[in-house]
Amino acid sequence: MADAKAQKRARFEAVFATLRDELLAYLRQEGMPQDAIDWFSRNLEYNVPGGKLNRGLSVVDSVEILRGRALSEDEYFKAALLGWCIELLQAFFLVSDDMMDQSVTRRGQPCWYRVESVSYIAINDSFMLEGAIYYLLKKHFRTEPYYVHLLELFHDTTFQTELGQLIDLITAPEDHVDLSKFSLAKHQKIVIYKTAYYSFYLPVALSMYMTGIPHATDAAQDPYALAQSILIPLGEYFQVQDDFLDFAAPPEVLGKIGTDIIDNKCSWCVNTALALATPAQRKLLDDNYGRKDAGAEARVKKLYEELGIRARFVEYEEAAYKRIVGLIETIPEHATAPAGQVVLKRQVFKVFLDKIYKRQK
Repeated sequence: MADAKAQKRARFEAVFATLRDELLAYLRQEGMPQDAIDWFSRNLEYNVPGGKLNRGLSVVDSVEILRGRALSEDEYFKAALLGWCIELLQAFFLVSDDMMDQSVTRRGQPCWYRVESVSYIAINDSFMLEGAIYYLLKKHFRTEPYYVHLLELFHDTTFQTELGQLIDLITAPEDHVDLSKFSLAKHQKIVIYKTAYYSFYLPVALSMYMTGIPHATDAAQDPYALAQSILIPLGEYFQVQDDFLDFAAPPEVLGKIGTDIIDNKCSWCVNTALALATPAQRKLLDDNYGRKDAGAEARVKKLYEELGIRARFVEYEEAAYKRIVGLIETIPEHATAPAGQVVLKRQVFKVFLDKIYKRQK
């Protein structure tokens, strides 16, 4: 199993090497100086391939499920290319996000802007990571009937994510704690716009366009609207889980030390605590949340335990799971399509749900 997973990742990573070479060849073709080519190469290598690659790999998985068979070499390349475009988008977000948050490390190495001689050049580097998406889409999909859909999807998703980032930045700045700005409704809005669209809807919608699933003329029957109605709650559930694990999972299981409390994050845990707190408990949160102090953090964690945040999460998780299963079941089990056409399948969504339900890290 682990070996199959490693092989899958290695095959996907081999496509990145091809795409990187295409991007660098474009710079050479444009007569760019060698030091600029080397810089862009280092930017790509440092920021794009190092993560878990879940978003990118899920495009390939979804295309395979929708096609109902192994992909041809050309189909695999195109699905993987769309997956890498999401990873480029993610890299664009992370490089800029790390500067906004003044983060120190990312994926076990210094944030790109903290690498020697990079500094504010990282702003332009993040733009170039985004620009690379559209170069690759044009080069490989320009003649496809769904090309405009791909462009619109990337543009829309990027803007949605930036809106989520804006709400997050002005609601929970690290250097100014104001819990009156927090609420579960605000948390939900941040999560949907900042995470759910690009991490959950984008990979599936790309796979749907690539396999030729058409939009329905009747909006109520549109498969893309149906996919979104499942994937946005799924993305919301994923982020609530992430917030909970930051507080509750042991660092050796999580693989990192949770910092949401000291970083003044607008997390599900603090918003749930705020909704339950007595005036005295609220004062404790106001006095201790978002402080760079281990004692203050411990007091907040103790309050979470007193308020039963663990039990609340179990309750939330079961309700979210049932709701999402119910939504998935609205997809016809044995839908028929004209010969050669593809229809939406429950399995696409079940794979996502099974990966995250009751995860520990």
